[in-house]
Amino acid sequence: MKRNFVVGFFVFSSLLFLSFIKYDLFEISKQLEIFNTVFKNINTNYVEKTNPSKLIKKGVSKMLSELDPYTTYSSSEDVEQAKLLSSGSRYNIGAELSYIKNKLTVTEVFKGLAADVAGVKTGDIISKINGIDVNGPESSTENLLLGGVDSEIILTIKKDDQEKNLTLKKTSLKIKSVPVFRLLDNDVGYIPLTRFVKGSAKEVESALRFLLIDEAKGIILDLRNNPGGLLNEAVDIVNLFIEKGQVVVSTKSNIDNYNLLYTTKKQPLSVEIPLVILINGNSASASEIVAGALQDLDRAVVVGKQSFGKGLVQRVLPLPYGAQMKITVSRYYTPSGRCIQSLNYVNKKKTGVVKSYEKQNSFYTKGGRKVYDNGGITPDIPIGNKSKFNLIKALKKKKLFFQFANNYTKKGIVYDSSFRLEKGDFLKFKTFCFKEGFDLGLKTEEFLLDFFNSAKQEGLNVLSKEKEKLNSLLKKEKAAAFDLLKNDIIELLEEEIIRINLYKDDYYSFFLKTNSFVQKANYLLNSEDVYYSCFK
Repeated sequence: MKRNFVVGFFVFSSLLFLSFIKYDLFEISKQLEIFNTVFKNINTNYVEKTNPSKLIKKGVSKMLSELDPYTTYSSSEDVEQAKLLSSGSRYNIGAELSYIKNKLTVTEVFKGLAADVAGVKTGDIISKINGIDVNGPESSTENLLLGGVDSEIILTIKKDDQEKNLTLKKTSLKIKSVPVFRLLDNDVGYIPLTRFVKGSAKEVESALRFLLIDEAKGIILDLRNNPGGLLNEAVDIVNLFIEKGQVVVSTKSNIDNYNLLYTTKKQPLSVEIPLVILINGNSASASEIVAGALQDLDRAVVVGKQSFGKGLVQRVLPLPYGAQMKITVSRYYTPSGRCIQSLNYVNKKKTGVVKSYEKQNSFYTKGGRKVYDNGGITPDIPIGNKSKFNLIKALKKKKLFFQFANNYTKKGIVYDSSFRLEKGDFLKFKTFCFKEGFDLGLKTEEFLLDFFNSAKQEGLNVLSKEKEKLNSLLKKEKAAAFDLLKNDIIELLEEEIIRINLYKDDYYSFFLKTNSFVQKANYLLNSEDVYYSCFK
């Protein structure tokens, strides 16, 4: 117990060490001494046996919750688990798996790899892995899928109350950041980028070289649903289109060591080819750096929906005894000087609600166009309606698009580029979503749930009618958001149906002909006057 106490104390001390320069040393020492004494008293005097490691983890996590969601603590066990999982990725069985309604479900199968060869299909339910029941915590499933190249895994697939065993031999699979690239019919190159990891910039560069050799007259760089990643990779991608020596992004902090300037270091591949960047509400962090920098430098037209608005930079710092923390150390700024962070974590309300910045300041691109901070990247050409709720994110989180699409496939329809939903399918999907239930991730929903649970426990049954009224009003708000985003939802649903019925190459053949974002970008790159007018 003494050793655990020492570990806990040093973890907490390390978390506060970075603040020594900025805050009163006596006050910090005083609070550490209080914490030390409280922690010691709990572990030596509490009536029940305690778990010091668990207490520290909860205590630190609670402290960090007062900051932003990107500042996190990982125990030594968490760190080792992450290393283990990253070294034995589940993707090398050739399938993507996800828990849906507590059932391990196949959500994607990769062509020609182990799962595909063995006969695994999208939508299959896995009941056992190597004979072990997986109707339990997801973390246990991850461990069961580990193993080196050529190791065998037996999946038990359940269909129509019947079970069959499939043996898969694992293969090495590097998940590409650029899953495909295409030269469209009108000589416009299309490059989707799904993440920013080591080597992502090289993949974009390779795709761009091929498209330039094929004499592409314009490039679409698709950053939709890209959550970000390594900042250096973002800088290198911008460098493909921008001259050497240009500032791409800067970071600013209270700590001098984190005040950094990132510039392009190489000669670009092309500074002239017309470029369109596609973004949406799930384009975050490094995606926003690329889109924001190329927008500020008047090098690309940004098309789509408002981006996520993550303008914070994190570093991973080691802690004693193998633990570590990820801490927000700075904000990043695009070449025009704007920080696109949308949520103000510094000034939280007492209720815990995090508000957006109330004021947006104006900045200017290289060519004199006005752009704004504190709200993500605003597209030069917006697409679709804007909702006050992130409805689509809520539906995706509960896998409702996938569930409906998976059931829809049982109609026996031929899926090709001509496929479209039937007239009444939107209403069917809407009804399905409300039946399954979903929340919008609002603090209001959490508050109402806690309020009425407390009322029930305290015998205030008179409030039950009010609960029904409020839930009815909330349902109306959800329904209105559905109708507002009808076209977006139909498009995403059609794409999901096609995705789970076709391999990736065939899916992109459909997607590139029907997707409204791609079609708009395509139009711009084939309309020289319209494209260049966006920079005026």
